[in-house]
Amino acid sequence: MPAITSLGVGSGLDAEGIVSSLMAVERRPISLVQTQIDGLNTKMSSIGKLKSLVAAMRDKAAALTSTTAWGKMAVSTSDATSVSASAAANSPAGRYSVTVQSLAAAQTITSGQFANSSATLNEGSLTIELGSYQGSGTPATGFTAKPGATPVTINIGAGETSLSAIRDKINAAGAGVTASIVNDANGARLSLRSTATGEVNGFRITAAETTDDGAPGTGLSALAFNATTLTSPMALNQRSANAQATINGIVVNSTTNTFAEVADGLTVTVSKVNATPVELVTSQDTASIKTSIDEFIKAYNEMAVYLRDQTKVEAATGSSTTSAGNTNVVMKGGPLQGDRSAVDLQWQLRSVINESSSTSSQWSALSQIGIVMKQDGTLETKSTELTAALAKPDELRKLLATDGSSSANSGFMDRFRDVGDRVLSFEGSLEVRGQYLQKNISRLGLKKTDMEDRLTSKEENLRARYQSLDTQMSRLSALQQYVTQQLSSLNTSA
Repeated sequence: MPAITSLGVGSGLDAEGIVSSLMAVERRPISLVQTQIDGLNTKMSSIGKLKSLVAAMRDKAAALTSTTAWGKMAVSTSDATSVSASAAANSPAGRYSVTVQSLAAAQTITSGQFANSSATLNEGSLTIELGSYQGSGTPATGFTAKPGATPVTINIGAGETSLSAIRDKINAAGAGVTASIVNDANGARLSLRSTATGEVNGFRITAAETTDDGAPGTGLSALAFNATTLTSPMALNQRSANAQATINGIVVNSTTNTFAEVADGLTVTVSKVNATPVELVTSQDTASIKTSIDEFIKAYNEMAVYLRDQTKVEAATGSSTTSAGNTNVVMKGGPLQGDRSAVDLQWQLRSVINESSSTSSQWSALSQIGIVMKQDGTLETKSTELTAALAKPDELRKLLATDGSSSANSGFMDRFRDVGDRVLSFEGSLEVRGQYLQKNISRLGLKKTDMEDRLTSKEENLRARYQSLDTQMSRLSALQQYVTQQLSSLNTSA
């Protein structure tokens, strides 16, 4: 007898449907477990995002407790096109009057005319030495080598004598001089300029030739320069010079246009000569403090809105109506509705805001400096009050940043930072809650796997029984047909 390959064929029963229906009933407990797992995964995801938002809030609060935030200094200028400045952190406030007599300059010299950049000179060497020239007239009265600088000799060999090749050799030598070729209708000229500005970055050039073709103006001597003589082949276009300014009546010099740490942490940068004094005022950078407060409030509100949405209770869609005409309103809670860790966090945040602080002699509550809580639990700033508070930065720092021995004598941002640290620590409520949820998810996952294994065995058993039933009924059916055929044959013979 051929084997039965489809369940129910032999018996004529819908065995496949019977097994499927029975297994669907048996799978209901697994569906309930999966629903539990899905709910826990949703809570786990909510806890994870909440932890991220709390960390962002904590970090913005911590930024307002740092000495860096309250040590920043701002500098205002009456003419930014002439003079600008910056002040080091925690430098004293002050006022400065600045006039600019001259800007820093780099020495620039130019060679005589050549036919083009391919024009060749003789072989030899150029020695470039950095230093400063004495005397304000022409020629200079002397040259003093720059302390710590070493003369650089550039050898010009065969195949390197073109004007462009010499330019490239100078630029590659690192001698503190930059070379370029200037072309016009009359030909090409080599221009040399100090890499850095300042009196000490002037330079002189000594030329030595190893070959001489006798043609005038073709030797390396055409590139020699010394400002102490009027007969130098290269012409002086710009003498190196320091920037000079007067700050509060004191004349100061700098090799660049920046006067670093010129007074009490003040760095001044000059952009043009001016005869009218420019007023600089250094003061605590309250604008950056205002920005930090705004950033904290933004981070706090993102956390508060998410926490509110995750813990709220609202009417679910699809509410039913009873036979008496009454409406059954089904309430649906957010993923963290009633969650102990979320409720604990809400309580701690309210405590920070509601508890007064004794750190400042001016204020004791956030609302007094213009930071108030709205009905929806978010914070907003009142511009007038906050501006007035920023005018007293020392007292504001005390109210926000003091790290006291207790909550009552600590600043509000210090408290917010501490709340974040507590709930996010290894033993904190959010961290412990996440670990608990993950443990339950794993436990239910194992339970589901075990249930599925048992159902698989049960389904195999059911199918084996119906398969046996199919086989037996198929045999009986065949026997019935045989007997019927035999009886029919007997009746025909009679």
